[in-house]
Amino acid sequence: MNLGPDPSWMFDFAGTVLPIFVAVMAGIIALSAGRGLLGWFRNNRLPVLTVPARIVARRSEIRQKPPDEGSVARTTMIYYLTFELEDGERVEFKVNGSEYGVSVERDRGRLTFQGTRYHGFKREPHYSFMEDR
Repeated sequence: MNLGPDPSWMFDFAGTVLPIFVAVMAGIIALSAGRGLLGWFRNNRLPVLTVPARIVARRSEIRQKPPDEGSVARTTMIYYLTFELEDGERVEFKVNGSEYGVSVERDRGRLTFQGTRYHGFKREPHYSFMEDR
């Protein structure tokens, strides 16, 4: 006697597809965390350098987080400065909003960094950006 559709497909889904999905998601999370830790360890092994540099570009990025149930959307600003070193190499670092706000393209000074980790930029006090024109 047939009482309706065969419910065995649900057991196949729960027993096969669901564990594979969970394993893939766990792998993605582990890979992401591992990359972050690897970058952190790599930066820690590198020396802290302070070199002459000048700011050649500024940019900002807006990231929006959609609202969760019962909350409001969040907007975050992320700020970046691009520096040119004496040898012509360019490096970009994420900086906080107050540092970004006081930075001007063509500012010259001493950049301190460790791998991809930004430590600071001290402007030369007597440098006029008009000299670059």
